[in-house]
Amino acid sequence: MDIGFIITIFLIGLIGSFISGMLGIGGAIINFPMLLYIPAVLGVAHFTAHEVSAITAIQVFFATIGGVIAYRKGGFLNKKLIGYMGVSILIGSFIGGFGSTHMSESGINVVYGILAFIAVVMMFIPKKGIDDISFDQIKFNKWLTALLALIVGIGAGIVGAGGAFLLVPIMLTVLKLPTRMTIASSLAITLISSIGAIAGKMSNGHVEFLPSLIMVVASLIASPLGAIAGKKLNTKVLQVVLAILIFATAGKIWIDILY
Repeated sequence: MDIGFIITIFLIGLIGSFISGMLGIGGAIINFPMLLYIPAVLGVAHFTAHEVSAITAIQVFFATIGGVIAYRKGGFLNKKLIGYMGVSILIGSFIGGFGSTHMSESGINVVYGILAFIAVVMMFIPKKGIDDISFDQIKFNKWLTALLALIVGIGAGIVGAGGAFLLVPIMLTVLKLPTRMTIASSLAITLISSIGAIAGKMSNGHVEFLPSLIMVVASLIASPLGAIAGKKLNTKVLQVVLAILIFATAGKIWIDILY
């Protein structure tokens, strides 16, 4: 492992974790394709889809810790929502993380591409008036919320993600929660989800510890900075940035799958 390898992985971690804190996602939607392609293109390393999903699972855990700490004040965290979705997504992510050991690399990429496509479609559905709702007037269907989180957890566990890139569109479009509450609460839910994903990945022995450690250091630095930036940006801007980001990533994954 040379200095080029360390710098490459560290920069990938910085970028993914900054965007994680800013948009309320774990960073896997960014880090999965970057880890899969950039080190190989630069000739510093070649990770399999199994290894990438394990590294991102660990990175997501530490990136979301930084984001939650940054958002802990201001009433942005909806504890009841976090409770219902957190338990369900934890169960789902463990099932997905453990079950991914029986899947091929192309299968993991297809699951990732499907999840990203669904997220793209949901992000472009109009979300009028959600940011006009007072935080103390928030209501949601508990059983629907738990079911959606379980499904997201299974898919996210397979690809080593926390699932926030799909949770955020669901919380904005289906549950109709305000943007900043969605971002803060999704970070906390993703933190819980990543525990199950890590447990599943550790059980099948796909964890690469050095790149994981580098990503963790980058996450602890960049995620809180991203959260600070996210608090200052207009909510519409945050939604557009996330939509574009997911769209670009989904496009790249599907091009590689099909061609």
